[in-house]
Amino acid sequence: MLRLIRARLAMLVIVLFGVSIITFLMAHVLPGDPTAALAGPHPSQETLNSIRTQFGLDKPLPVQYIKYLSNLFHGNLGTSIRSQQPITQEILAFFPATLELVTVAFLLAIGIGIPLGVIAAVKKNTFSDYVIRLFAVGGVSIPLFWGGLVMILIFYAKLGWLPASGRLDIELSSPETITGFYFIDALFGGDKETFINVLKHLVMPSLALGYVQLAFIVRQVRSSMLDALSQDYYLTGRANGLSHRFLVVRYALRNALIPSITIIGLSFGSLLGGAVVTETVFDWPGMGKYVTDSILGRDFPAIMGFTVVIALAYVIINLLVDLLVYSLDPQTRK
Repeated sequence: MLRLIRARLAMLVIVLFGVSIITFLMAHVLPGDPTAALAGPHPSQETLNSIRTQFGLDKPLPVQYIKYLSNLFHGNLGTSIRSQQPITQEILAFFPATLELVTVAFLLAIGIGIPLGVIAAVKKNTFSDYVIRLFAVGGVSIPLFWGGLVMILIFYAKLGWLPASGRLDIELSSPETITGFYFIDALFGGDKETFINVLKHLVMPSLALGYVQLAFIVRQVRSSMLDALSQDYYLTGRANGLSHRFLVVRYALRNALIPSITIIGLSFGSLLGGAVVTETVFDWPGMGKYVTDSILGRDFPAIMGFTVVIALAYVIINLLVDLLVYSLDPQTRK
């Protein structure tokens, strides 16, 4: 296990280094001048030069990158050009909203995807299997932004059942911060009205975000279950009179989940990336909305800071998934 951890930590350094280079270069080849928006309308050349000097944008790109890399190794993500605030501070402010959305989407994906995958495998080549497989194909095929817009059109514009944007209605105040998750904070605070309102705001963005990963989970679990149901232990158990349900729940599902853990675990990292589109569509005030505004404002440091944080989260999730598989699957320890 220690060798696995060392390998993953080494990969973490390599990935962060590669991500920092690619993001730095991509951010600086985008058209436009980030200092122009900060300087206001009709700025003088002296004002623009002063702002560039303030943020180090007047230096050659290699010098800028070395300085950025040095700050990064010290845990400093830099200062936002738009707000002139520390990026670490801004990301920490926006991160709870994104984590809340991603967590709910992840729980929906595994809570719905695993049972559907099991049902599809157990009822192979039946009407139920065909419907579930069609549902999964839809999740893989439908673009996330289009699915979100359709949900807004139906459930907000036409039916008026759910709110279309934000974490909370304007007339309601945010619950007292305990965890940063509005629905948990409202629940702990005993504010029933706010709790219900928060859940209503979560329904559409979490379903839109989780649908894609739900589809992948359904397909993976179905495939793993079909393989498990063809193994000798299942066939022998059936021949000895054990019930189909007992064998599925006690043995087949447990063995099918081991190869599925990787897909399920990494889906959390994919949800963090997908949150950018979801938060833009539903005007969710999280990190995705933050980086979208940063891209439009040509805020190089904020863009790079967001990318590094997502890459770091993805590698850590990958490490945790590998450790979980290592502890559950005896074959990986051989």
